[in-house]
Amino acid sequence: MDSLKSMERQNTTSVTEFILMGFSIDVKNQMLLFALGLSAYLLTLSGNLAIIVLIRVDQSLHTPMYFLLGNLSFIEICYTSTTVPKMLWNLMSGDRTISFTGCALQMYFFVTLGGTECVLLSAMVYDRYAAICHPLRYTVLMSQPTCKGLLTVSWTVGNFNSIINTALVFSLDFCNSNQIEHFFCDIPSLFHLSCSDTRLSKLVTFTVSGCGITMSFFLTLLSYMFIVFTVLKIRISRSRIKAFSTCASHLTVVSIFYGTIIFTYLTPSSSHSTEREQLVSVLYAIITPLLNPLIYSFRNKDVQSALRRLFGTHT
Repeated sequence: MDSLKSMERQNTTSVTEFILMGFSIDVKNQMLLFALGLSAYLLTLSGNLAIIVLIRVDQSLHTPMYFLLGNLSFIEICYTSTTVPKMLWNLMSGDRTISFTGCALQMYFFVTLGGTECVLLSAMVYDRYAAICHPLRYTVLMSQPTCKGLLTVSWTVGNFNSIINTALVFSLDFCNSNQIEHFFCDIPSLFHLSCSDTRLSKLVTFTVSGCGITMSFFLTLLSYMFIVFTVLKIRISRSRIKAFSTCASHLTVVSIFYGTIIFTYLTPSSSHSTEREQLVSVLYAIITPLLNPLIYSFRNKDVQSALRRLFGTHT
């Protein structure tokens, strides 16, 4: 395989643009896919934007938990906006091309936002750990400087991870075919397309991304272990249920997010099929940002109360 790639590099012209092949579906089904994609995108924007506005206008939601949640909603809006509008344009216009620079920028922002969300989810479970395990010290553990520090660390890790991965991928040679078997410029798809020896790049990508994901996952798991041990010590069953309920939505989001990310970036690429990769990508690039305001926010009693107060002032 490596010798074949070496021969391809000797007989090639540099790629200046890529073609996003998208989904393997009939042309007659593209309008249906466009309608579903547009609906999901608009619901994602409106749901997450509603959370941001609600947190800003309601004083009762000016707490560390909702500060982090508001930033998560902002990330979700940006995250889905890096891929879905281009996908919708491709479906509507039939023009599937994306420039070399445009592809690099799309990958950079997508990986940055994904990495930032990964760390931010760990910060949010730390907030639950502080509230449940150390309620008397909560205001100290989750002070305003701490919240801003956690947010800064999240963005720093996300950018660092993205800069390394994007630089590695786009320093490779792309020969003959410029057709990306995906609906956006993702790392595994570009590796498949390259005619360079990608072993070192894959190793570095696996190491850098793996360390970030593994560390965030470990901290999340550790925090939940402390939470479970603390809650089990509570004698009153109603209090135990209430404590667990504050973590249920976050645990759902974390499970979906980490499950799809680990499958995509930390499992052997030889075990992936194009259709399976695309399906998993739809989950973490489109479905998760859509579900976030539903399972994390609107089922929350504080948010429901804030919504009633907000609409009550206008009636």
